[in-house]
Amino acid sequence: MKYLSPLILTAALAVTPQSHAEGWLDSVKDFFGISEQTENGPSIQAMVAAVSDSVGITETQAEGGLASIFNYAQNNLSAEQLTQLAQSLPGLDELVEQVPDVSQVTSSGALGGLLDKAASYSEQLQSVNELKKQFDALGLDTQQIMQIVEGAKAYLDTEEGQQVKSLLSDGLTKLNF
Repeated sequence: MKYLSPLILTAALAVTPQSHAEGWLDSVKDFFGISEQTENGPSIQAMVAAVSDSVGITETQAEGGLASIFNYAQNNLSAEQLTQLAQSLPGLDELVEQVPDVSQVTSSGALGGLLDKAASYSEQLQSVNELKKQFDALGLDTQQIMQIVEGAKAYLDTEEGQQVKSLLSDGLTKLNF
């Protein structure tokens, strides 16, 4: 009988019109762990998990790789496209903050040194070289850039993800590997 009174009170409050207006019912549902999933569209966390699984890398590597790829794409999009991308993919700004800092890193090997030199003459080569260095810092190789891009596009291959997929593709048009 002790537990019946609070349960009746909770049920009564849950069905009152004012409780819906104030969001009280949602708070009660959250408290009891019965909240509904209201997220529509793609999410960063789900994309990271999907890319990690599809490419066979850790979630940390997937997060850093996606951050690097979206950062590269953002550098090739208009301000309007950037706004659309941020609105369509909540949490993108926080993801892009995970880009590894490689400002003081030089590439290793003969080809890497050549790419460092060539990057000083071309803005596009500089962006590609920075992307390569970011993947190196994550313990990923250059071939995995396109694997991560394809994994992200596959994740976004839903009705809700089409706008993000299209904007990502627009931002990566200059990326050639």
